[in-house]
Amino acid sequence: MTKVVAKEFPVLGAGLGLRRSMHNEEITAAAVDFLEVAPENWIGVGGRYGRWLREYTERFPFVIHGLSLSIGAPTALDETLVKSIKQFIKDHDIRCYSEHLSYCSDHGHLYDLLPIPFTEEAVRYVAARIRRVQDILEQQIAMENVSYYAAPGQEMDEISFLNAVLEEADCGLLLDVNNIYVNAINHRYDPLEFLNQLPTERIRYAHVAGHFDEAEDLKVDTHGAPVIDPVWHLLEQAYARHGPVPTLLERDFNIPPIVELLGEVMHIRSIQAQYSDFSPAGIPTVNHELAYVKNRA
Repeated sequence: MTKVVAKEFPVLGAGLGLRRSMHNEEITAAAVDFLEVAPENWIGVGGRYGRWLREYTERFPFVIHGLSLSIGAPTALDETLVKSIKQFIKDHDIRCYSEHLSYCSDHGHLYDLLPIPFTEEAVRYVAARIRRVQDILEQQIAMENVSYYAAPGQEMDEISFLNAVLEEADCGLLLDVNNIYVNAINHRYDPLEFLNQLPTERIRYAHVAGHFDEAEDLKVDTHGAPVIDPVWHLLEQAYARHGPVPTLLERDFNIPPIVELLGEVMHIRSIQAQYSDFSPAGIPTVNHELAYVKNRA
């Protein structure tokens, strides 16, 4: 199948995950193009934190990245949560809702992101649940390629499973570059080959983050460290193949002063600038500024 450049992105440029620990920091539009939060951490929050979030959602384009949809769980979909997220999207003019292609519950939360078996049966099951979420929200969502440390009941490889779910569910992709790097080392595959097989037209935005080196052949996705050079290089390769997609820096703990995070955001911008005129042979360059304005309307 011929891959095409995504016609629209929900946001543009380089973003940052907004955390409550940043409450006393100042983030400006000159430094960051968009922000992201986990909706479960903010739904129903009032007081000073609620006012703080509102201040930022009125000033910045926002995306949300869910933690507990548990799309691959064997138990019923939490439609109450989905409806709460729908209201949150409306209240804060959220541009895109993304989640993990994994599960984290089974008659209660398991507090970890667990791998869905790479099987045809799982493709059909997960895709049906994604379609149901999209029906409730009345919009397309994006699923993230996740890090995983075991592949129970595997019948197909990771990229085949991911692409099959995206196609069957007709949903978007949140491209996590660090997860590709981590998985490529842990499961011994070529990250560039994985990147090349992703459907460009389904990419909505990307994540980049740091991880922990447990051993030379075991990396753990933690979001608790700076992005390393091989991951920056892989991000460049992602732009070379798919264009300079909007990219967000994730940092969930060991959070340094904001100036250090903004330095990494600036590095994302510098790499994006190298691919600002990206256009595969035979495919017209998209006017992303026009697309951005259209999405704001």
